[in-house]
Amino acid sequence: MDRRLTPATDRVALESLRGLLDRPAYTAGEPARLAAPLADLLTAPDGRRDRQVIFGADLTVIETRGDMAFVQAALDGYCGWLPAAALTRDLPPVTHRVTAPATHVYAEPDMKRPETVLLTMGARLSVAAVQGRFARLAGGGWVPVQHIGDRPASDPGAVAESLLGTPYLWGGNSRSGIDCSGLAQAALTACGIACPGDSDLQRDAFPATDGIDRGDLLFWPGHVALALSPELMIHATAWTMNVTLEPIRDAIARIDAAGEGPFQGARRPSSS
Repeated sequence: MDRRLTPATDRVALESLRGLLDRPAYTAGEPARLAAPLADLLTAPDGRRDRQVIFGADLTVIETRGDMAFVQAALDGYCGWLPAAALTRDLPPVTHRVTAPATHVYAEPDMKRPETVLLTMGARLSVAAVQGRFARLAGGGWVPVQHIGDRPASDPGAVAESLLGTPYLWGGNSRSGIDCSGLAQAALTACGIACPGDSDLQRDAFPATDGIDRGDLLFWPGHVALALSPELMIHATAWTMNVTLEPIRDAIARIDAAGEGPFQGARRPSSS
């Protein structure tokens, strides 16, 4: 079983794995939601970051150990450890998501008042009311209505382009820092297209295509980019340490020259 997608620790596994995975205990899991703006999903309570989850992410808690919780994300099935204090069991209906690259939450519906927290694109919100140009969140705080939406975007390329210049961060999933697969997932998820969290999983999730069109994913070993046209792509890359545009032909040659190829072709996501 893929460790990243297996809802089990060395002590506890989800009940659905009984008979498939031998553990001392099994659990039905406990529903929770991320109440912090952002949290790392760690390989162990004191381990390295695999990926991140963002505000409003629905999670299943499988084990709590000290001040850390082992969870599985509903978005893509990714598992990992994060601070238990970052979770809430209050689960009001999610009505909106952050559509801007990032937005602030304010204590009052007034842009001149101090902000309380920064939320990234894709954060899931429970809006209780709208007052003028601000939406009140069920858990408290106000966000500008210009930065949120209740319908999917239509163009993954446009979503990715809105994140141009975002710093590169290994395992990152936010405006504060993002990696290649995080960018692909953010762009597709915003458009209602289910997408795994890592590039190898993404390559396996979608069918190959001979041509390259806008919205296709382009793959190399350990790397993914999003095509904006048959000639141009956008990606989060350690080469420039940010989200950048690059001609596809140039990228293929550069990556081959660095010994990090070969180009593995294009895959075409579909909302169906």
